[in-house]
Amino acid sequence: MGVDYYKVLKVSKDASEEDLKRSYKRLAMKWHPDKNPLDKKAAEANFKQISEAYDVLSDPQKRQIYDLYGEEGLLSSDFSPSAANGTGNPAFRFDPRDAEDIFAEFFGGSDARAGGGSGRTRGGSGGGYGRSVHGNGNGNGNRNRDVGSQGNKKPPAIESKLSCSLEELYKGGRRKMRISRFVPDEFGKPKTVEEILKIDLKPGWKKGTKITFPEKGNQEPGTIPADLIFVVDEKPHPVFKRDGNDLIVNQSISLLEALTGQTLNLTTLDGRNLTIPVVDIVKPGCELIIPNEGMPISKDPSKKGKLKIKFEVVFPSRLTTEQKSDLKRVLG
Repeated sequence: MGVDYYKVLKVSKDASEEDLKRSYKRLAMKWHPDKNPLDKKAAEANFKQISEAYDVLSDPQKRQIYDLYGEEGLLSSDFSPSAANGTGNPAFRFDPRDAEDIFAEFFGGSDARAGGGSGRTRGGSGGGYGRSVHGNGNGNGNRNRDVGSQGNKKPPAIESKLSCSLEELYKGGRRKMRISRFVPDEFGKPKTVEEILKIDLKPGWKKGTKITFPEKGNQEPGTIPADLIFVVDEKPHPVFKRDGNDLIVNQSISLLEALTGQTLNLTTLDGRNLTIPVVDIVKPGCELIIPNEGMPISKDPSKKGKLKIKFEVVFPSRLTTEQKSDLKRVLG
């Protein structure tokens, strides 16, 4: 039989679905690579095997094949349960799921490794693991009622906010969003289905950009599932403010620095250290523009907008008689 998945999960052969879930959660938390930095290689191997065992035993069809024919029955490319015992799906193929995908379904979390996003994208105004998204039929999406091939009505799309940091929108990144939605079972009663949706964030995306996952919302009996739309929202940044494709930094400098010059040091959104010498006299309201240091332009990420540094000159609250005298002498 090869690997004994029951021993891997530390459960008996008559283990229930709840037994499998309980054991998987305990072992996955114990062996997750992030929790074992001193022996990551061994942890990764154990974590992968635990996830594979749960993937097989939690699926009734896979479990039946495994119990009857072992691991070889699952891995055989031409195996057909219907040919072997007159039951099952002739088109069955064993396709192991990603260990992190399974982990995400149980625990959710923040950003993690992900595959390419499969949703359609639409530009917004001018342009791992996430929280659960529970679809409902009262979303704020487009209110067109599409008609399917069987004449079934399609409810309005469901929209959900996708909060992104300015760093993510600058560099791009990957997100896994765990959703749960309602679909009718074979008797027409609602059942909950959970799924991981993968989104590739493209450099330069703007607030309002929409990523559409067709028919991934709730489904009522006799209807087509609603579309699910994630709408990009931009989190405030402590240093930079975005204006279209440009980035703005407000910089306070003293009167002395405004007159004699200074060197600014900025850390860019992709972690570079930017040194900016200011040699000209800075007048109140002055703006320094640095080309190609703004946000990437989504249609051509090799090009960027501008970085605008807006200066505020801080005047001294008072001067001594001696300082005034020195200034008169120097400035004439």
